[in-house]
Amino acid sequence: MSTKSLMQLTHHPRVALVTGAGRGIGKAIAERLASHGHTVICVSKSETCVAVANDIIAKGLKAKAIQVDVSDAAAVAKACEQINAEFGAVEILINNAGITRDKLVMAMSEQDWNDVISTNLSSAFFWVKGLVRPMTKKRWGRIISISSVTGVQGNAGQANYAAAKAGLHGLTMTLARELAGRNITANAVAPGFITTDMTGELSEEIKQKILGVIPLGRFGTTTDIAAMVDFLASEEGGYITGQVFSVDGGMAI
Repeated sequence: MSTKSLMQLTHHPRVALVTGAGRGIGKAIAERLASHGHTVICVSKSETCVAVANDIIAKGLKAKAIQVDVSDAAAVAKACEQINAEFGAVEILINNAGITRDKLVMAMSEQDWNDVISTNLSSAFFWVKGLVRPMTKKRWGRIISISSVTGVQGNAGQANYAAAKAGLHGLTMTLARELAGRNITANAVAPGFITTDMTGELSEEIKQKILGVIPLGRFGTTTDIAAMVDFLASEEGGYITGQVFSVDGGMAI
């Protein structure tokens, strides 16, 4: 067998759902999964998911856009009912949606806390709860949550964000234990500093300070994260569950 064939991942066409798919990491994941023949449901609160889905369709691939506030339990439950009725089952669930409301704990409001916990952590629970039963009947599934290096080691000014991302790790490990008997894996990917719209807002001084603590000396790309998700969603990723993978250039060493 050639080296090239060893590097090719096996993907059978499935139904995948990506939250926060309108930009950045979520957009890269949606595009990558679609390139393997998966039907990708692109979810975001804004219309950005529509543009991403349309771009995928324009390439002759399969996608559908759904606008929903992922922090709204009732809205997510309704969306899940419609998705299950239309597609039968979502087999690959990517919990990627996230926001930041950065402040030191002394200045952080209850609203700042609740908004981040609801969007970054509770939303993952809402989607799993709404989609996992049909997945168990298929006896095949991948649940992949996008965490952060902040959820691994914390970060001043991000107590809400760090708590939400660390919570995803606990959720992931518990789902891995609960769903293994149905051939469903659950894993998390913890990116470091990735070049996105969010990091683009940082000053040059802050960027240089961050680069100083990244052993590889560069920011990651959305492709770096999509590649890890791609592997975990493939057939080759089927014996990996309950794990958190840091993709951070060595920050969390």
